[in-house]
Amino acid sequence: MLPPDAIKDIQKNADLLYDKHQIETALSNIAHQINSQLNDKNPLVMCVINGGIITAGHLLPKLNFPLTLDSIHVSRYGHNTHGDSLHWLAKPQSSLTDRTVLLVDDILDEGITLDEIAHFCRKQGAKEIFSAVLIDKQLNKPKPITADFIALTSPNRYLFGYGMDYQGYLRNAPGIFACQHN
Repeated sequence: MLPPDAIKDIQKNADLLYDKHQIETALSNIAHQINSQLNDKNPLVMCVINGGIITAGHLLPKLNFPLTLDSIHVSRYGHNTHGDSLHWLAKPQSSLTDRTVLLVDDILDEGITLDEIAHFCRKQGAKEIFSAVLIDKQLNKPKPITADFIALTSPNRYLFGYGMDYQGYLRNAPGIFACQHN
C-alpha cells in the first residue's frame, strides 16, 4: 500500500495527456461507430474488470440499441506496473453461444489480455467478437490483437486515470495521465 502523500506526488508530477472533455468526445465518437456497426446485432457487451468499468460506464449510455451486459475479470498486472501471467478471476455468467460480443476495456497495451479474452469468447461459441478500448498504446512491436473501436492513442508510457491504475490507485483520476517514469 502506498502512502497518501506518495499517491498525490505521482499525480501531481504526471503529464495530463487527455482531460475529461477530450475523453468524453472520443467516447462519443466511438459510440457513433459502434452504433453504426452493431445496432442490429443485439450484442453482449462485456466489461473487462477492473480497468474497463469507467470506460463501459461512460460508453453504455451512448449506445442506442438493445444490448445485454456482463463482465469478465482477467488481470495481468494486479497492483504492479508491469505485466505478468494472466489470472482468471471471474468469467461471464451469460452464455456466449451464437452471440455478438463487444469487449470493453480501458487500454490495449501489449494486447495479451484482450487476445486471451477473445480466444475465450471464441471457445465459448461467440459468433462475432468486437473490442472497444479507451486507449491504444503505441508500441514499437506488433500486438496479437487490434481493437475494432479505439477512442484515443497514447505514447508508450505508464498511464493512469479513467480506469487505469497505478499500483491499485488513481483509477478515479479525472483524466488520462502519464507517469514521469515508466
